[in-house]
Amino acid sequence: MTSQVSSPAEQADGAGGAVVGGQRTPESPGGKEVRRLDRVIIRFAGDSGDGMQLTGDRFTSETASFGNDLSTLPNFPAEIRAPAGTLPGVSSFQLHFADHDILTPGDAPNVLVAMNPAALKANIADLPRGAEIIINTDEFTKRPMAKVGYATSPLEDGSLDAYSLHPVPLTTLTVEALKDFGLSRKEAERSKNMFALGLLSWMYHRPTAGTENFLRQKFAKKPEIAEANVVAFRAGWNFGETTEDFAVSYEVAPATRAFPTGTYRNISGNLALSYGLVAASQQADLPLYLGSYPITPASDILHELSKHKNFGVRTFQAEDEIAGIGAALGAAFGGALGVTTTSGPGVALKSEAIGLAVSLELPLLIVDIQRGGPSTGLPTKTEQADLLQAMYGRNGEAPVPIVAPRTPADCFDAALDAARIALTYRTPVFLLSDGYLANGSEPWRIPEVADLPDLKVKFATGANHTLADGTEVFWPYKRDPETLARPWAIPGTPGLEHRIGGIEKQDGTGNISYDPANHDLMVRTRQAKIDGIRVPDLDIDDPDGATTLVLGWGSTYGPITAAVRRLRNAGLPIAQAHLRHVNPFPGNLGAVLERYRKVVVPEMNLGQLATLIRAKYLVDAQSYNQVNGMPFKAEQLATVLKEAIDD
Repeated sequence: MTSQVSSPAEQADGAGGAVVGGQRTPESPGGKEVRRLDRVIIRFAGDSGDGMQLTGDRFTSETASFGNDLSTLPNFPAEIRAPAGTLPGVSSFQLHFADHDILTPGDAPNVLVAMNPAALKANIADLPRGAEIIINTDEFTKRPMAKVGYATSPLEDGSLDAYSLHPVPLTTLTVEALKDFGLSRKEAERSKNMFALGLLSWMYHRPTAGTENFLRQKFAKKPEIAEANVVAFRAGWNFGETTEDFAVSYEVAPATRAFPTGTYRNISGNLALSYGLVAASQQADLPLYLGSYPITPASDILHELSKHKNFGVRTFQAEDEIAGIGAALGAAFGGALGVTTTSGPGVALKSEAIGLAVSLELPLLIVDIQRGGPSTGLPTKTEQADLLQAMYGRNGEAPVPIVAPRTPADCFDAALDAARIALTYRTPVFLLSDGYLANGSEPWRIPEVADLPDLKVKFATGANHTLADGTEVFWPYKRDPETLARPWAIPGTPGLEHRIGGIEKQDGTGNISYDPANHDLMVRTRQAKIDGIRVPDLDIDDPDGATTLVLGWGSTYGPITAAVRRLRNAGLPIAQAHLRHVNPFPGNLGAVLERYRKVVVPEMNLGQLATLIRAKYLVDAQSYNQVNGMPFKAEQLATVLKEAIDD
C-alpha cells in the first residue's frame, strides 16, 4: 500500500518566494505580481469527455505533495455518456486548498475553468461576484451556445461583467502547441485539459514534475501521446507566464500547522476504505474475501482490492448482488474476513442474505456507499438515505451494527472498527459511507503498523460442552458469556461438524427448532448481543456551555464543523457531537441529549437519524434536511444553526 506521500510539517516553505516545479523562484516570477492567499477554491468544469476529473486529480495530487490541506468534490454526470455539450453532460471537479486546516470542498468557487458553454451555464450560479472565470472561447460558437439556451454570447452581452473574465482559446492554443506531433486536430484537442492544468499550475505555483511523470507513465505504451500531453501542459504554464491577461499569480503556503508531524498522502474515501479492509485482514491474520457486483459509487473498492493479491485478498465479481453476498458469507463460514460492497439498490437485493448472516452469526462486512434514491435514483450523486434500510430493512428481528465514517480519510479507521465488531461479536456489520466521501479526497496520515488494533480471533478447535452422561461435544451456538458471540468453527475441523441454514436454531446445539420459547430466546439473545457491543462514549465539543447541540453522523461532519467554527468565530455558543456508531448508539448519548435545550440534526435525507433519536430518547430533535444530491454548504448550515440559537 505504497504511493506518493508528502510530509507537510517537513516541507514548509520559508518566507519569500513561491514554489514552481518544486523549485524556489523570485517573489515575482516573470516580473508579475505574486499575491499570497490563505485558501483558494477552484472548480474545473467541462463536458464529460473533456477530462475534468483527471485534471482535478492531478492538480489535487500536486497540491497534496506541496503540503496544503485540501478537500475535493468530484461531480459526475449520471448518464454514462450524455450528449456532448449539453447540461446533463457537464462534469466538474472542485478543490479547496489552504495553508490551514479545512473541512469542506468550499461553498463557492473563487475560480471557474469552463471548457464550454454548458459548463459555464451549469456552474455560473455558484460563483460569487468578483470570481475569476477562465473560459475556452473556441467553444462559444452558435451551435454549442444554442444547445444550452444562450441566445447571445455571454462573452459579449455583459452578463459576466460582475466577474473577472479571462477569455482563452484553449483548443486553438493546444492544437498550435502540438502541430509538430503529426496528430489529427481531434487528437490534439484532447490535450486541452492539460493546457488548462498547466495554466492553473502556473497561476497557483503548483509543482509540475509529478504531473509530467504521471503522464509519461499513464501513456507509457504510446510515448508520442505522452509527450504531446507534456508539451500541452508546459504550453499552458508558459502561456500564463507570458500572456498579459494574467498579470497576477497566487501563492498558498503549505499548511505547516494543520497536521501533526508524519508521512501523508492524498487519499479518497473508497481508497482509504479499501486500505482499511486490507489492514483489518492483516491485523486479524485472516484472508480477505470480497464478493461484489459492480455498482456506482462502490465499484472502485472492487477495482482497488483486486490489486492486492499479495496481501491474501481474493476478489469475486459476481453475476449479481445476491451472488456477491452469498459468496462473501460462504467465505466467512470458511474462516475468511468476508466483505461485500454495494450501494442502496444492492442492499435491497442483499437483504435476505443479510438476515441469513444474522441467523448464522458469522462475521461479515456490508459496505454501502450511499447514493441518491429511490430505485436507480441519482447514481453519481450523494445521499444519506439508507440509514433506516440498514437499521430495519430485513424480515423479522434482524439487528445489525452500523458504523459510519465522517471524512474520506476516516474511512480507513471506520473499516478497522467495523471489522473489530464483526469479528468480536460474530455478526454482520454495516459500513455506511456515501458518494461524497467515496470520491472526495483529503490528506491522510499513514499510520504505523504497530499502532493498528490487534484483531486476531480464536477459532474453535475442540469440544466446548459436556452432556449429562459426560460426553464432550461441540455446540455451535454456545456463547461467550461476555460478548454473546458463538464459536467460529472452520469446516473440516474433526469433531466440529455442525449445521447452518436459515431456519431457526436451537439454543446451544444449533439444531433446527420450531419451539416458540426457543425462538423468543434466540431473537432476544441476538438483540442483546448487538445492544452489548462496546463502542466509545460520544465526545462533545462544547467550550462555551451552549444550550444548542448540533448532532451529525457520517459525511455531514465537514460542513457541520465548518459551520460551527463560523458561529463560534462570531461569538455564538454552540455544541457539536458526531456519531460514528449508529447501532448501537454510544452509552452516554441519552445523557448528552438531556443537557441541551435544543438538538439540531442535519442530514442528507428526510430525517432518518432524527427519527431514531426521537423514538429512543424521547427528545424533540429538530431535523434540517437536504436531498439534492450534493453535500451541505457551511454557510447554509451556519444560517440554520444561528436561527436555532436565537430562537
